[in-house]
Formats: sequence, structure tokens, C-alpha cells
Amino acid sequence: MASEQGLKIAVIGGGSSYTPELVEGFIQHYNELPVRELWLVDIEPGKRKLNIVGNLAKRMIEKSGLPIEVHLTLDRREAIRDADFVSTQMRVGMLEARGRDESIPLKYGVIGQETTGPGGMMKALRTIPVLLDICRDIEELAPNAWLLNFTNPAGMVTEAILKHTNVRSIGLCNAPIGLVKRTAAKYGVATDRIYAEFVGLNHLHWVTRVDVNGEDKLDELLADTAGYSASNVPAREWNPEFLQSLRALPSYYLKYFYMTDAMLEEQLESFHKGENRAEVVKRVEEELFELYNDPDLNEKPKQLEQRGGAFYSEAAVNLMCSLYNGKNDIQTLNVANQGIIGFLPDDASIEVNCVVTKNGPLPLPLTKIPPMATGLIHAVKTYERLAIEAAVTGDRGLAIQALAHHPLVPSVEVAIKMLDEMLEANKAYLPQFFKASETGIS
Repeated sequence: MASEQGLKIAVIGGGSSYTPELVEGFIQHYNELPVRELWLVDIEPGKRKLNIVGNLAKRMIEKSGLPIEVHLTLDRREAIRDADFVSTQMRVGMLEARGRDESIPLKYGVIGQETTGPGGMMKALRTIPVLLDICRDIEELAPNAWLLNFTNPAGMVTEAILKHTNVRSIGLCNAPIGLVKRTAAKYGVATDRIYAEFVGLNHLHWVTRVDVNGEDKLDELLADTAGYSASNVPAREWNPEFLQSLRALPSYYLKYFYMTDAMLEEQLESFHKGENRAEVVKRVEEELFELYNDPDLNEKPKQLEQRGGAFYSEAAVNLMCSLYNGKNDIQTLNVANQGIIGFLPDDASIEVNCVVTKNGPLPLPLTKIPPMATGLIHAVKTYERLAIEAAVTGDRGLAIQALAHHPLVPSVEVAIKMLDEMLEANKAYLPQFFKASETGIS
């Protein structure tokens, strides 16, 4: 791991608005994670953003006085060559595609969301082939690198990589670290005094135990329903009686399954006002890039925290530090199941606590799985596995099966009509589903 000269890190999707937070993390943790080269990579349409973010990164590092070189490039292979860590934070089709993922399902009376349901499936179909392609480069140019994947839907992308490549890959989400940080703030303790047990899948987890300084605080947290929401998911209140009887804190993405009618109504209202989430994010991003472009700015601006991805880079840097130093600490990650959840296949990606060793994460056994959650975990994983295979093979039949078996899709008819419209809308990004002559891709 790492030559004498320090570490080489490649960030795929380096023009992302989140990059300054990542750079801040590298600066703060330089003593335990000696980054020497930081390569920010993007594609041609992302070049303007890459330059703006890259120049801010250079100013931040210059201010820190650390010997980190920042390279901006559109050449992915050059960035990956001999990297110690590769992190991916990309959006195939950019925010325009997200807007379609969120709006098309609404026409059919179905939740339109970036990672959950039909929108999440389209994101997976666009994204998985591109990430598998990146993995071919890693296998060839940096076979010992760790790939940290933040690209959503993180669990499905991680599972596809585990199944179809030899790359050492770990999936990461900012929701678990967010919960731990909110709990730490609530009780006025350091985050390492908290142990929260996560059970389930990415964007479909339940927290079955929360210990603060060794004391069980789950009941107290279940009673505080208002405190349990996130800035990027509309705040519909959890029913206190339901939470008490569930005996677990559900991830905020579970509102789409447990309060489908209220969430759909809220999405439709927003949509009719022209305020779908993609539009909001686009505005926030444009404001951020305007700030980033200021030649006098040399630190991460506060406004980035409103973007809904707070603590994402902290999770990334924590994981890199632990892998590099063999810290054997506990982090919540997306990894292969390997028997941890007995009713799922071994190669299914799950989101659970792991001990992070120098050789990678070891998932910890679960002390309890909420019996009422097993059906939903199994159903969503069935959909995910079908959708992953559809993404890899371009098999329309598998795509129909995936959508028809998703708990949020009401019928086969709706599944097929919605799939037709969504495939057509994403044609440019789905060569596996269309013959070359139809996509205009040679």
C-alpha cells in the first residue's frame, strides 16, 4: 500500500459539488492519511465544473501548506494508474436524468425517487455498466486499489461490482454516520461513545439498538419522532405508536414504503409547483459553483451542508484512514452478506456494521433482525438482484420482472408501460437495451 512518496487518490466524478468536503477531509487527516497526489477526473460535459472545483481544491491545499498535488483530468486511465484509492461519486446522465427518474413514475401514480423504486432502477441501469467499465481499468491499472463507491444506488452498484469484477470494493452512504452524529449531538457525547446497530440494505435499513456510553437509548429515540428526518427527504412524521411497536428506528427512505400515500401526495404537489428534487438540487448546485468560482474562496463554504450529503466525505476519509492504518474500528458499510442475514444470498450487498481491518471490512453478526422487516428486505433484494442482472445483460424481461416485483409498483401493466417510457427517455445511456442503430451510438 502506497509508495514512500505517499498516497495516490483518484476521484471519479471529481467535478461534483461534494469534492471540496473531500479535500477538507484530506487536509484535516493528512497526518494519518498522507495523500501526495489527488486526481480529480470528469467527463467532457463536466469539464467546466471540474475546473471550478479543481481550482478551489488547489486554493484550499495551498492555504493548508501541505505537499498534496492536485491533478485535473478527463483521462480516467491516467488517474487510476497505480492509485491506492479510487472513489466514485458520479451521476450518469447528470441532473437531467434524475429529473426524469423522479417525474415519469408520478404519471403512473408511483413514487418518483432517485434511488428507491422505478427511478432508482433507471439510475442502476444507466450506472452499473459504466462502473463495471471503470472496474476493468482498475483491474488492469491498479489491481491493489480499494474502490470506495458512493455512486447511488450504492448497494446495487456495490453488489454488481462484487459479483462481476475482481476489484476490492466497498459501498458507502452518509445516512449511518448522519444518525450517529445527530445522536452524539443530542446526548452531548463524542461519536465513539455511540454504538448503533444497522440492519438491512442501502436506503432500506432499520436501527435496532442505540447505546450511548453503554446505556440503551432506543426507547428514548423512538419517542422522539420529529428528530428523525433528513434534509433531503420530505418530513412526514412517523406514527409514534407504529415506531414503538416496530422496536427499531427506520431509515428515512422507509417512509416511501410505510407512508406511500402521503409521500406520493407530497411529491405530486411539489411536481405540480415545478419543484421536484432534481430542480432544487440544480439550483443549490448552481449557487455553490458560483461561490466556488470566487478566486478569494479557499475553504469549503458552509452552504455545501444544505446539499443533503452532509458528512459524506467524513465517511469516505474515515474509511480510507481505517483501511490504510488497519484501525480495526467499526463503520457501517455496504458489503457482501456472507451469511450475516440468513435469508439472503451470500453475494447480496447489505448495509451493516463492519470492523475495518487493513485487509478490508469484516461484517459483524447482528444481535437482532426486526421480524417485521424481513419480508420487505427480501422483496427489495429480489427486485435489486433482478435489476442488477438487467443492467448487465440488457435483458428487457428481467427489467419487467424487477419492476413488477418492486413493492411500490402496483401492477404488471403499470410496470410495463412505465418501463417502456423510462427506457425510451434514457435511450442515450442504455446501449445494452437498444441495438446500436437505435441509439445512434456506433
